[in-house]
Amino acid sequence: MILPIVAYGDPVLRKVGIEIDKDYPNLKELITNMKETMYNASGVGLAAPQIGKAIRLFLIDASPFADDEDLDEKERAILKDFNRVFINAKIIEEEGEEWAFNEGCLSIPDVRQDVYRQPIVTLEYQDEDFKTHTEVLEGLVARVFQHEYDHIEGILFTDKLSTLKKRLIKKKLENISKGKINADYRMRFPNKKKGK
Repeated sequence: MILPIVAYGDPVLRKVGIEIDKDYPNLKELITNMKETMYNASGVGLAAPQIGKAIRLFLIDASPFADDEDLDEKERAILKDFNRVFINAKIIEEEGEEWAFNEGCLSIPDVRQDVYRQPIVTLEYQDEDFKTHTEVLEGLVARVFQHEYDHIEGILFTDKLSTLKKRLIKKKLENISKGKINADYRMRFPNKKKGK
């Protein structure tokens, strides 16, 4: 089932997600619905807060980036097969020199900005069978992971922008929260006036 994606301005996007266990109600169904929702919106990641649930769950399918001609063969191969569910993820360490990449977010349609992040992340998480994994991600997959991880920490990519850039997009963000935006997918707006 395709779920509505929560728009910028909704308080759930600012909540730190709570950890879940294997007894979380209808977890398999929720993950299936999140995947369907993400693909319907042409996203490469979707976090539970974006569908209104303040829990530590997100998924990533980085395969669309595998077509990027600017990336080397090794990174394209990693991206092509990177399709995962992350439950109760924790960042253990971030390292390397920060680099900029133009990011967007399904909760903030039509806003894209360069965001600086470190290129290497060591993390721990559970998969959908609640097996624990520790691994190191690098490059674009690390960036997508960091973006989705921020969601379960109540952080949006716009929080990482300079004061000037925040001022430049302020009106756009206000319009998104009021539902004054045309997205190609279902959305739920926090401040939309009824009948408008």
